Amino acid sequence: MSIFMRSLSMTFGFCAMLLVVAVSSCSMTSGKGQTVLVAGATGGTGRALVRDLQSQGYTVRAFVRDKSKARPVLGDEVSYVTGDVREIDTIYPAMQDVAYVISAIGSTRSDPTNNPEAVDFGGVKNLADAAAAAGVRQFVLVSSSGVTDKDHFLNKQFDNILNWKFKGEQALRMSGVPYTIVRPGGLVNTPPGEFAVIFAQGDTTGGRISREDLASVCVAALQVPDAINKTFEVFNGETSGENHWNVLFASLVAD
Repeated sequence: MSIFMRSLSMTFGFCAMLLVVAVSSCSMTSGKGQTVLVAGATGGTGRALVRDLQSQGYTVRAFVRDKSKARPVLGDEVSYVTGDVREIDTIYPAMQDVAYVISAIGSTRSDPTNNPEAVDFGGVKNLADAAAAAGVRQFVLVSSSGVTDKDHFLNKQFDNILNWKFKGEQALRMSGVPYTIVRPGGLVNTPPGEFAVIFAQGDTTGGRISREDLASVCVAALQVPDAINKTFEVFNGETSGENHWNVLFASLVAD
């Protein structure tokens, strides 16, 4: 083989190697195929999260109390692990081989033991501590706008629910897990994409957002490095428009 042909062969091989590396890097940064543990998966927001994650190729693991009740809601394409966010020992096994955690848990008034202190604070803290122990890559928490207003009317009506949600946020921040805290406005069951999504910070504005759009924000946060260690409010605007997630997350100030 001539010197020219040998050089050409080596150059082609080197370029091919770079192409493989580039393709591999792209697949790693996309996060697709990674396992996402969803807590609160059977709720309205949780179901939207599961659908969005599945549509983008993630493997979904639902953390539920009762598989027999969850399966008719979420289907057979989801894997299930049984536990209770109020009992941290039941959470550790669920975190095995998990890349991401999304929590959409919330207290209910129908069960006195499922109160805001036990769930919106204690449950989030347990999930965050277990995620830290497992080395989870990122934890996305669905909180609420208004959590910094101690006199908010929801606190008076629902056992200081926003105060406890804020304490849950703080527990996640202190856990050491890379996080994204999403504070939605009032949740509505409307189709996704009707109105553009608006990000804000400072907890001084209000509004509403489609559960489906909220799910899109949470899933997008898994793919955008600029979403890490940021807290923000999210609402639907009054006009339609494309959501440029990279731009939106980059506009936020880190905690």
